[in-house]
Amino acid sequence: MKVLFLGGTGNISAACVARCLELGHEVTVLTRGRRDVPDRVAAVVGERDDPAALRGLAKSTRFDCVVDFLAYRPAQVEAAIEAFAGRTGQYVFISSASAYAKPVAHYLITEETPLANPFWEYARQKIACEQRLRAETGLAVTIVRPSYTYGPSWIPSGFGGQDYTVVDRLRRGLPIVVHGDGSALWVMTAASDFAAGLCGLLGLESAVGEAFHITSDEVLDWNAIYGAIAHAAGVEAQLVHVPTDVIAALDPDGAGSLRGDKAWSVVFDNSKIRRFVPGYRARVTFAEGMARSVGWYDSDASRRTVSAAANERIDRVIAVQRKALDGAREG
Repeated sequence: MKVLFLGGTGNISAACVARCLELGHEVTVLTRGRRDVPDRVAAVVGERDDPAALRGLAKSTRFDCVVDFLAYRPAQVEAAIEAFAGRTGQYVFISSASAYAKPVAHYLITEETPLANPFWEYARQKIACEQRLRAETGLAVTIVRPSYTYGPSWIPSGFGGQDYTVVDRLRRGLPIVVHGDGSALWVMTAASDFAAGLCGLLGLESAVGEAFHITSDEVLDWNAIYGAIAHAAGVEAQLVHVPTDVIAALDPDGAGSLRGDKAWSVVFDNSKIRRFVPGYRARVTFAEGMARSVGWYDSDASRRTVSAAANERIDRVIAVQRKALDGAREG
């Protein structure tokens, strides 16, 4: 198949490109040209938000599948409709599992769970994109909703960034922040596992008109998540539990992601993706994934950059929490 990725060098999309190549597909990537792509990939340098660039791609080649990782707003979806309607066999819109209704009515999420998120604009925009694509567009649409999906260079975190900063703090014996009491259930998915599910849907006629989430079946709470990261780093974790609302008040830029997603217990029923892609299952445990990610950083000192801004945010939240606890103890 001829597959076009709008975005193909990111955390998730790079793994999907690699999987497509393994399956023998002919892959083209629209990129800004800021990152390397594999030798067997045709890289087209251009802007996703340039409608002329999309129209040019659609006219130059009839792609069997277009996978759109870079549409976050309805206007971007409209540009894709204009360019690819009637010119591709399948348009795969990468949405987000954060679109599922918050507050959660039931911890177990299926594809039939309603979509609504009053806390996070990002999720609301993804919902609006889905709604537009479910109307008459002339596109054969498949919707895919990843949850927290990490690649080799990611260290997942509910608060404090997703780079080496958390590992650096752990190794220096500094505490890290956990929202709430750390008991909210969560699912972390390796990008390679997500890619296996996604690529199984490409060119699948029965997947047109359907929505899927693709996640791991391994369920951990946030205390266990940070424990696994610390174990991969070779240390014990020092955790400071802070109410979600306090973190959100002190870090308003990250409040949507926390209050609209990570603060809730969410577990995903993956039976639908397994029905459409027989044999699909997530194979990478979170412990294995973190060993690989920490190893990726440890293999090259230049990768181990630390965010001063993230450290400042973490230290500020911890200071406020400790002050509040000290005040409570003093009566």
